[in-house]
Amino acid sequence: MSEEKASWHPGEIVPASGIYECDCGAEHHWSTDVKGHRFPPPPPGCSGESWQLQKPAHPES
Repeated sequence: MSEEKASWHPGEIVPASGIYECDCGAEHHWSTDVKGHRFPPPPPGCSGESWQLQKPAHPES
């Protein structure tokens, strides 16, 4: 697991569909992203710099 990324920057390719949270620490900026698309920039006024997966869209059983 140490080889897996834990966060992604705006413009990078989304590795797995799901709900991502920005890393600003305020727990209020979320993005629903689709695998293969690019991560969006953080919302206006957000100090976050990257996105972290919070809930996968299709968790493996």
